[in-house]
Amino acid sequence: MANPTSRTRGAGSPARRTLTAAKRAAAKRAERVTGDPGGPDDPGVPAPVEEVAGKAPRRPEGQEAGPTVLIEVPDGWDDPPEPSPEYFEEDPPEGEDAIENEGGTGSGTAARRSRGRLLTAILSVLLVAGLVAVAVLGWQYREGRRAEQARGQALTAARKAAPVVLSYDYRRLDRDFAAARAHLTGDFRDEYGKTTKTVVGPTARKYEGVVKATVVEPADGGTPAASVVSASPDKAVVLLFVNQVTRSTQVSGPRVDLNRVRMTLDRTSEGWKVSAVDAL
Repeated sequence: MANPTSRTRGAGSPARRTLTAAKRAAAKRAERVTGDPGGPDDPGVPAPVEEVAGKAPRRPEGQEAGPTVLIEVPDGWDDPPEPSPEYFEEDPPEGEDAIENEGGTGSGTAARRSRGRLLTAILSVLLVAGLVAVAVLGWQYREGRRAEQARGQALTAARKAAPVVLSYDYRRLDRDFAAARAHLTGDFRDEYGKTTKTVVGPTARKYEGVVKATVVEPADGGTPAASVVSASPDKAVVLLFVNQVTRSTQVSGPRVDLNRVRMTLDRTSEGWKVSAVDAL
């Protein structure tokens, strides 16, 4: 009598098909664990999904194969758009961080601007100070040169004026007084004219007075005894040693007076003129 179980589980029976499916499932699980799928010649092991789909990618050298799962893209599915560069930029800080950052940046910028303005102001002050110093030094140099020229010119004018202003002869008073006034200027010129007209002239005529003045000269014929006390470009004071020899009916013979005379001179459009004479 035949075995009913053997007749029931033949080669094409559902039981055998279930066993084959179990083997395939076990092989797939082993493939996922080991990452080494069976080759095309390995019986009982299904080919990789890549081969079945006809899209088997090349495996890079030196890289071990791993489980690969391909997903079919549904129809009508478009690739998402690539992110814009702004997507990768860091979001601006918010709240207190934003206020703190803005405050820090603003403070730094303000500090740099303040330092720049301060540096510009310092450089401007130094430039102005330098220009003022140059102008002052230039003015002092020019004034010094003019004062030096004034000393020589005033000294020469005083030596020429002293003998003329301090001398007269009763026989030619008008000529002598006119010559003296040519060396004078300002109020002193007017005062000299009044004095000679009211006092000196009448006295000289009455007593036949003759006065001859000369600036003292050294015995060896050197420079006359005169020196500049002070000088500026427009004014100078000169000290002279003057001898006056006086003759008149009031004295028996010539009288010699040794005088020190301080003469002040002013620069005018006609040259250096005497503005004051004082006997010391």
